[in-house]
Amino acid sequence: MDAIPVNTCQLDTDQIRIAFDGDAVLFDDSGELLYKQKGLKAFHDREALMTDMPIEKGPYADLLIKLSHLQSRLPHLEDLQPIQIALVTARNAPADVRAIKTLREWGVSVDMAFFLGGLEKTAVLKSFAPHIFFDDSVQHIDAAKNYVPTALVPYHSTSKLYNHTWHLINE
Repeated sequence: MDAIPVNTCQLDTDQIRIAFDGDAVLFDDSGELLYKQKGLKAFHDREALMTDMPIEKGPYADLLIKLSHLQSRLPHLEDLQPIQIALVTARNAPADVRAIKTLREWGVSVDMAFFLGGLEKTAVLKSFAPHIFFDDSVQHIDAAKNYVPTALVPYHSTSKLYNHTWHLINE
């Protein structure tokens, strides 16, 4: 079934809303790689051990940092902020703490953070209604693209995740 494009003319123009996935988008791809290679338990075990160690930057970390700094410099009206930023990630406890501490280390403030623990992201995205959602997962992009504008964040060609995603996109 072909996707129906999102009607971008109907998006709110008084505010810009941007949503980001976490691992392999804002954060490096090591968490995603460990999860895919060894499973959720191994991922959670590592995150619990590294809770105080910031996650390395991913490909869109600098964009988030710049948006957050811009957001802090813009005037905030009582009931409307010009820019709203959301983290919409499959992470959950204990991995959520490390993500929050990493954002603080970067000096980033997000307006909303959704730690979904592997739940489908589309309902949250429909509610937040971002002007764009960045994710590295073809599955999450396919699920959301009929409701919100989406952008697939490709893995770097040197990443061990690269060949896996390239194959999925070209099927």
